[in-house]
Amino acid sequence: MVKNTTEAQGPWWRGLNRYHWFVLIVAALGWLFDCLDQQLFTLARVPAMKELLRVDGVAPSPADVARYGGWATSVFLVGWASGGLLFGVLGDKIGRAKTMLWTILMYSVCTGLSALSHGFYDFAFYRFITGLGVGGEFAVGVALVAEVMPDHARPYAISLLQGLSAVGNISAALINIGLGQIETGGMSRWRIMFLIGALPALLALFIRSRLKEPERWKSVAASGAVVQQLGSYSALFGVRLWRRRALAGLGLAFAGVVGLWGIAFFTPDLVRSVFTGHFKALGLTGDQIEKQMLFWTGVTMIAQNIAGFLGIACFGMMAQRVGRRPTFAVAFIGAMASTGCVYWFLREFSQIFWLIPLMGFFVLSLFGGYAVYFPELFPTHLRSTGVSFCYNVGRFVAAIGPFLFGFLTGSVFKDYPDPIRYAGVTMCSVFLLGLLALPFAPETLGQPLPEAEPDPAR
Repeated sequence: MVKNTTEAQGPWWRGLNRYHWFVLIVAALGWLFDCLDQQLFTLARVPAMKELLRVDGVAPSPADVARYGGWATSVFLVGWASGGLLFGVLGDKIGRAKTMLWTILMYSVCTGLSALSHGFYDFAFYRFITGLGVGGEFAVGVALVAEVMPDHARPYAISLLQGLSAVGNISAALINIGLGQIETGGMSRWRIMFLIGALPALLALFIRSRLKEPERWKSVAASGAVVQQLGSYSALFGVRLWRRRALAGLGLAFAGVVGLWGIAFFTPDLVRSVFTGHFKALGLTGDQIEKQMLFWTGVTMIAQNIAGFLGIACFGMMAQRVGRRPTFAVAFIGAMASTGCVYWFLREFSQIFWLIPLMGFFVLSLFGGYAVYFPELFPTHLRSTGVSFCYNVGRFVAAIGPFLFGFLTGSVFKDYPDPIRYAGVTMCSVFLLGLLALPFAPETLGQPLPEAEPDPAR
């Protein structure tokens, strides 16, 4: 049995045993590879659309690439949301460890299948199924770590778990850069990216026998008083306190998810739009330009995610000192301002090294906040379900973000110079919705994870 001590002196990691570290490493690797898949898709989206939409040797227009790229992203997010809701419930009903195993296998295998796509529709189908696994992994991972870790270490451990996701993002960028420097024997580089994304399936074999269910969950699952409510949305919404917290979390997640997937993760497309003309002016053509684009989009994502790692870490530390709500407020304001600056002002290569990191710091810091905050809102028998609801119903609604971005770029602002700039700046207003949700979110600083049912009047 893993002892869950509540007090410790000195650094947060003091008092952690080998199993604590094992759980943290497994959950971090699961989320790291999850994010690797997301970033491989982000970086491969444009070249994949250019190839899959080609008809009889005729290349698609930039507007079609933007529009279908937005649709593919929205389909992925709908799959992510659906998987989050499904596997979030299963995480409460059958256990965190079992559910994590299935989600890792699902997103790994279907990422590999994406490399076999022949057209947009089968590509979108594979991305949808991949999204099912990706969406489920986050909720069960953070619930697992939250319940295994001692209370004093919980916020820091979850911040570290979320922060290490940047390693997955950076790994995808390095893969992108590396493929741009080698000959691939005629096989499209974006297909190779997705084949590499199938490798995390090996992690599932590693965790199968050693990962145990948390003692908190086993205790609740064995209790006749709440066993019927495990993973129940009716139980989540049947109590006013949990319902109010779920809706507040949904508002926070919606703003961040749209901001990330509907704006920040389109920065490789912005870099392509801004700098393709530069390389054409230098006399480069075809594959030469594509190699340069692979390099600079990779550098963009590395810069964004290194800063994102720092932002996630800073969110956890600041949240422990001043509280969750003030830290979210600073992050939302910073994300809106920095993202607007990136889309409006990015014109020089040097700006990739300071404008992009500024945006990555604030936008990705929000996700460190979600990982720390959402498990603190719900009791054990509803924790995975509640986290999934906040994070993944937010994705259902947020799926309109990439679609809207593609629509703004390919239709509304298509006659403007650099339409992607106007689309990005317009979309930045979504971060205001996060600020509007904050007054309804409780402050959880210094409070233990909720366990008992509240007074029905609350």
